[in-house]
Amino acid sequence: MLRIALIGFGAIGSALVELLEQEPAARITVVVTPDNTLDERVAAVLPQAQAMRQVPLADVDLVVEAAGHGAVVQHVLPALRAGVPCIVASMGAMAEPGMVEQIEQAAEAGGTQAEFVAGAIGAIDVLAAARLGGLAQVRYTGRKPPQAWRDTPAEQVADLAGLAQPQVIFEGTAREAARQYPRNANVAATVALAGLGLDATQVRLVADPGVRDNIHTVEAEGAFGSFELSMRNLPLASNPKTSAQTVYSLARAIHNRVASVAI
Repeated sequence: MLRIALIGFGAIGSALVELLEQEPAARITVVVTPDNTLDERVAAVLPQAQAMRQVPLADVDLVVEAAGHGAVVQHVLPALRAGVPCIVASMGAMAEPGMVEQIEQAAEAGGTQAEFVAGAIGAIDVLAAARLGGLAQVRYTGRKPPQAWRDTPAEQVADLAGLAQPQVIFEGTAREAARQYPRNANVAATVALAGLGLDATQVRLVADPGVRDNIHTVEAEGAFGSFELSMRNLPLASNPKTSAQTVYSLARAIHNRVASVAI
């Protein structure tokens, strides 16, 4: 039985719990959250789990982060140093200078591994493989309905409520996209880390009143040839800023830890 510490019990964490009910070889035994009012909600859906402020490193086999950028520093780095493997969902945190290096160093010190999940985007395996053979250019475009950009810097450049046509709300590097739109641009950071890096990957973010889904498009060229991938992801009902595919990606990563055959 794989004992899991889940960091965060928001939209992603609670949806992940439902999916893991179908995985008998993995069990969430600890939910880490700073919110003391969460205990009753955790008990209702995870009667076997404890709600704690910190990861009990000696009592878990895997840490799954689904709580945002601050959780990477507060919980993931210490777990890695202690030798506990971690699955990280908050890819936007990797845009912070030195964060990837800190994770690498912590994992090396603990003799373990941090896994970055693909989240809402596909073709990450293609990008990572193509990087070894030679990538020349990678472009990512994120297109979402206007309401998905509320409470972000997009409100300073667009009238989201009255938008009648698609409007580019950001254009620049993946690093800057992840910094300005941490809850919306995790995909940009994921694409960048799989490919050319945060400073060489070009990103465009679009608020589009003509779409209902979250649409992610990746275009890449290199020694392998070229490809274009477009995905239309439905958002989580509880959080329009997050694609449901992100939850499925986390569940798959956990499944592969306990499955006899992984793909």
